[in-house]
Order: sequence, then structure tokens, then C-alpha cells
Amino acid sequence: MELINEYGLFLAKTATLVAAILIVVSGIAALLGRGGSDSESHGRLDIRCLNEDYEQMATTIKAATLSKKAFKQFRKEQKAREKQREKTEHHRVFVLNFHGDIRAVAVAALREEITALLTVAQSEDEVVVRLESAGGLVHAYGLAAAQLLRIRDRRIKLTVTVDKIAASGGYMMACVADRIIAAPFAVVGSIGVIAQLPNFNRLLKKHDIDYEQFMAGEFKRTVTVLGENTDQGRRKFQEEIEEAHTLFKDFVKTHRPQVDLERVATGEHWYGTQALDCRLVDELRTSDDLLLDAKSGADLYEVAYLTKKPWLARLITQTGAALRQS
Repeated sequence: MELINEYGLFLAKTATLVAAILIVVSGIAALLGRGGSDSESHGRLDIRCLNEDYEQMATTIKAATLSKKAFKQFRKEQKAREKQREKTEHHRVFVLNFHGDIRAVAVAALREEITALLTVAQSEDEVVVRLESAGGLVHAYGLAAAQLLRIRDRRIKLTVTVDKIAASGGYMMACVADRIIAAPFAVVGSIGVIAQLPNFNRLLKKHDIDYEQFMAGEFKRTVTVLGENTDQGRRKFQEEIEEAHTLFKDFVKTHRPQVDLERVATGEHWYGTQALDCRLVDELRTSDDLLLDAKSGADLYEVAYLTKKPWLARLITQTGAALRQS
């Protein structure tokens, strides 16, 4: 028993040390992020014509597989098609990529990309968002969803594609779209809210360490990592989670009324084929197939807002990610 107690104490100390390191690293990263916000705000838009990329890929394969005579004929026909295409008006499809983490950091670039698009986009255009996110902070993904709503408010068609995952906050974003397309095994849904935290109060008491907390407002803080949590605080915290869940469900109901919320708002997730049956998505398909088919009748432009962080900020961010994964 003494060995077990010592081992348990060792694990508790290790967990405390790791938590302290994560807090310090996150704090430094946040400070660096704020300190570099002025320089990062001067990013640049990067625009790629996907039609040209597709043509280049086709040309490369043809050059490797056709005879010289056949390739020469292919190039002749390709140039003729390009000239004809230049004479024809096509609607535009703007492609955005959103890879979300728990803090939805990518929303900073998303808002810039959407602002840029809205200065030129017309009602006949379309925006395709290739979305990948397992969700995260409620307010962060609430802002991300609000950015996509700006597109809908301008009466511009919005399509969201999910190749891997759009769960929780990710689905909050996706449900705003006119159309949701998912790969057959993409993870979709998870319309729920979760919060969890360790509590070290008993460990502190065991080592005669006092923890003091001062508040103005009964529920300024409900549960804590270091303090002694009360049943009243736990009940209030649970109420707050339920309120967030209700807001989430109302948001989905507003933007995707065809969904049976009683069935899907349980916090569960579904694979693409199941999500189609639940009407969480509209079509089973990959984003690659969607864009490949669209290239013949539309001009496809991939839009990205790029910023360069200071090397120290990148180092701290990578270190924090490595610690969280360990």
C-alpha cells in the first residue's frame, strides 16, 4: 500500500508539473500572439486558379503517356479549348479551406478571406468551404459560424464539404451552408457540449497547501482546478452547459430545419452515410470530385489569407502542441 501511495503521489506531481508547463507555454504563446498582432494583420491574399492546376496535371500525365505525335495533337486541342474558354463567361467558385483546432485559430484568416470575397462576389458566384474540425470553444466557433453567415446574408451560394470531420463546433459552422457534402466515412454531428477539468484540492490539503479565491458575484467562478468545488457550483456549471447546448440546438434548427433534433442532438456523431440518413448532410461525395466536376463550367479560385509569425512564436506553438499530444 505504501508503494501504491508513493506511486500515486508521483503521478499527481507529474500531472501538476505538466499542467504548469502547459499553462506557462500557452501564456507565452498568447503574449507573443498579441505582441505580433500588428505585424500579422498585414498579411496577404494568395489566389490560385484551380482550373490551371487541373490543366497542368493533365498535361503532365499526357506528356508521359502519349506518343510525341499524339501529345502534339493534344496540345493543339488544349490551346483551342483555352482560347474558346477565354471567350465564354463562366460563374466563379471561390474555394476556402478551414482547418480548425480547439480555439478555432483559423477564424482569423477566415474573416479576412470572406471580407475580401465580399468586395467582389456576385449573386451568381459560389463559395465552397472545405471544412475540417472536431470543434472546440463555443465562442470561437460561434464567431466562425457567424463569418460564414456573412456569405449567406449576401445571397451568395455557400457549400460546405467535409472530407474528414465536422463535429461539434465544426458542425455548427457546416449547418449554415445551403448544401453540405460529406465523404462516406467523414465524421459529422456531435451536437452537444462538454466540459471537464481535474481538481487537485485534496492533494493540496494533504500537503498543507492553502488555496484562496476571492470573488465579487456569487457565480463569477463555479468550479475550479485547485479550489474545493461545491454542489451548488457544480449545479450552476451544469446549467451553463445545458444553456449552451440549447443555443447550439436552436442554431441548428434555424439553419437546418429538416433535421430531427430529438434524434441527432444527443452529442453523438455519425459517419457520412449515416449522416445522410439523419439529414445532417445533403450528399455523399468528396470535395475533390465536386471541384473536378465543376471545373468545366466554372472558374475555380482557391483563396487563402497568409501571415508569417515570428520564429519564436512558431516554436512556442509547436512545443505546446507536442506537449498536449504527449
